Order: sequence, then structure tokens, then C-alpha cells
Amino acid sequence: MWNISDLWTFLEYDFNFTGMPPLGEEYSPCSLDTEMLNKHVVVVIYALVFLLSLLGNSLVILVILYSRVNRSVTDVYLLNLAVADLLFALTLPIWAAAKEKGWIFGTALCKMVSLLKEVNFYSGILLLACISMDRYLAIVHATRTLTKKRHLVKFICLGIWGFSLILSLPFFIFRQAFIPTNSSPVCYEFLGNDTAKWRMVLRILPQTFGFVIPLLVMLFCYGFTLRTLFKAHMGQKHRAMRVIFAVVLVFLLCWLPYNLVLVADTLMRTHLIEETCERRSDIDRALDATEILGFLHTCLNPIIYAFIGQNFRNGFLKILATRGLISKEFLTRHRVTSYTSSSITVPSNL
Repeated sequence: MWNISDLWTFLEYDFNFTGMPPLGEEYSPCSLDTEMLNKHVVVVIYALVFLLSLLGNSLVILVILYSRVNRSVTDVYLLNLAVADLLFALTLPIWAAAKEKGWIFGTALCKMVSLLKEVNFYSGILLLACISMDRYLAIVHATRTLTKKRHLVKFICLGIWGFSLILSLPFFIFRQAFIPTNSSPVCYEFLGNDTAKWRMVLRILPQTFGFVIPLLVMLFCYGFTLRTLFKAHMGQKHRAMRVIFAVVLVFLLCWLPYNLVLVADTLMRTHLIEETCERRSDIDRALDATEILGFLHTCLNPIIYAFIGQNFRNGFLKILATRGLISKEFLTRHRVTSYTSSSITVPSNL
């Protein structure tokens, strides 16, 4: 039976391990460069994302909470999305330090930050799927049932957090801090001799229920929503949807590449496509690069709200005016009036 030391001797040749030991004399592991990207550049990117996310998502939470009376269902979902991004952003200094010095924080913190990363991803796409369904019901079927029952939306959000936690639990349970031979400490999962088999199961199931199905729901809902808007020539209402479409598009641009690379990696590990040293190296580099792109997503939504969401800007200016930081005359000049719609995105009469 393998022990952890033997496992990590094997991992020196293949960091994204399959869990299968070297077999026979024909085994010839690929010599891979584990330093995929310049770690100093990655640390700087993580630091910038951390600062932008901390500031931006805090402002989003403040604006939504401040507009309690006119808060829409969409705002509740976006509030939870901002909380998820903010919680994950708080772990970025840890990921940055790990890039620089290896995983020096022990197993407990390894489990916690891995859990927050996965919960952030799954809750993000599930919340966006719920927004798409809410807009679909409101526009295509002219249904306001969900909008009127805000307490139901709170339970939906709790369900999303709970389901995201369940999908992320394998990372919390199986991740450990290791010190490979002649290498820096790492935070990675270990499932014993059956690592290859279980790793595929733990990858395919969450990807199916936490990414593919919500993505299909969004494509269906927004497809019919857009068709209804254009068919009815609802120009003003279409403009009101721009922020939501932008949020969904940015999420997909940031996380879809990483998930597509994971699919390619899974196909290669299950031998549905041939594994070569060159292909393994390319996929490992792609995983590194696309993961950074996914981390970048945590700071982008507030930027979307600031540049596209007129209601968000108005809400922020009204908070500044309430605190005496700007004058009411400034609000009048910039045509900032009282709220007639939700605080960030979509008018409630859609």
C-alpha cells in the first residue's frame, strides 16, 4: 500500500495527479515545469483583485442594504452574490502567499480556503440561474408571484448556499497540506489508492449539477427573455436588463474557460483522449491561467454596476448625500431622484 511519501514522490512528475502508482518498467513520467506562470506577477494580480473586490463588493452590499424599501428580488440575489465574492476575496492574500512561499498554513486553513473558493463559484452560478428564472417569469409570463413573496426568495438563497456547501464538501474533506519531497508545501486532495477514480467522480458530479445544469437554465431563460423583449419592442426594458446580461456574460467569460479546461483534463485522465507529455503540459498551463481568470471575477461585478448601472450610481450618490459628503444641489444637477426601481438593476415593473 502506498503511503503519503510515496504518493508525493510520484506527484513530483505529475502535480495534477491521477492517483495511480508508476506501473512496471515502461513507466516514464513526463518531465514537467511546475512553475507554470511567473509567481511574482500572479501575486501582484491577486493583491489588486483583493483590494478592488474588497472595496467594490462592500459598496454593493452597502447600496443594496441602504435601499431597503425598494429592494427587488434581483437585488437580493445580487446581494448574496456580492457577499460570496467578498468572502472569497478575503482568502486571496492567503493564495498569494502560497504562490510565493508554498502552502505554509497547515491543513485546517487549506480546507477552509478551498471550501470558500468552491462555494463562491457554485453559489455564483446558481444565483445567476435564479436571476435568469426570475426575469423569465416576470417578462415572458408576466408573473409577479415570486417578486411579491420576498420571504420565499430568502429561503431560495439559503437553499443555494446549502447546496453550494454540499457540492464543495469533498474539497473540505479530502484536501490536506503536504510537503512533497524536494518541493514546497502544497494544498491538495488525497483520497488514497483510489484517488484517480474518486477524483473523477468528485469532479464530474459537481460540474454537472453546479455548472452545466445552471448554465443550461440560464441559456433557456435568457433566450426566451430576449426573444420576448425584441418581439414586443420593449426598448426601455431591454436597456434595464443590460446590467444583468453583463453580469452573466462576465461570469461566463471568467469561469467557462477554466471549466472547459477541466473537461479536457477529465477526458484525458479517463483516456477518452490520448495523454501526451505535451498535452499534459498545455493543460496544466491552461489550468493555472484560467484559474487566475476565475479569481479575477470577484472584483468585476461592482465595476459593471458602476459603469452600466445608473441606479447603482444614484444609490451610492444618495448615500454620500445622506452622510453630508456631497450636497443636495449636486444630486439635482446630476438628476438623482428618489428611487422608483430597484437599487442596482432591473425595474420592479418588468
